[in-house]
Amino acid sequence: MNIFVLEDDFKQQTRIDKIITKLLEKHSIVPKIVEISGKPDQLLQAIEEKGVHQLFFLDIEIKEEELKGLQIAKQIREIDPYASIVFVTTHSEFMALSFRYQVSALDYIDKELEADEFDSRIEAAVLYAHNKDSKAVSEDSFYFKSKYTQVQYPFNEVYYIETSPRPHRVILYTKTDRREFTASLSDILKQDKRLFQCHRSFVINPRNVVKVDKHEKQVFFPNGSTCFISRQKLESTLNIIDRLH
Repeated sequence: MNIFVLEDDFKQQTRIDKIITKLLEKHSIVPKIVEISGKPDQLLQAIEEKGVHQLFFLDIEIKEEELKGLQIAKQIREIDPYASIVFVTTHSEFMALSFRYQVSALDYIDKELEADEFDSRIEAAVLYAHNKDSKAVSEDSFYFKSKYTQVQYPFNEVYYIETSPRPHRVILYTKTDRREFTASLSDILKQDKRLFQCHRSFVINPRNVVKVDKHEKQVFFPNGSTCFISRQKLESTLNIIDRLH
């Protein structure tokens, strides 16, 4: 799990840091990242992954800019549509504005709550994100994890993965995104048996193939993108697609 905190008040930074550290120890959760920052740009630059394993605690007012946190939340959503976002603020009156910013906040935690209630709400958010992360390998998710990266997308949005021109890296193509990360096609196939290798350079999600050109040995996806099929894999590719469709 990755946890990010945006808070420009040092006292509040320390408070939230202590609470999160205590909760992680209490529940034996070992996060990959805990990043606490008072600078929005620094926080955004630290986001290198996408998925439900990412949790953000954001103050709404940063450096006396009342809506800065909402603006940052919108930028986070553009980078990572699957993350959990929690506002920790004294400006609960801005709650309704989050609908305008389309950030889908998990919670709004008032800094002036009693200490026990404040801690409890932080704990609930951490456990929610941790439980979603723990259940990431499921029928409706593509999930890949290694010591270098952690990737998660809805499985029905995954189109194909190809080897990158850069050594030891692959490129994942989905309905709405393109993501390059460190991995090999064989590593990915070991973690998700629903994918199929139709060529030495391509692994596909057969469920999203809309057309197969036997003559050109290509598969097509809803957005018009294509992958090659090797001669040796043509028959098995056709069989698996026929079974699914």
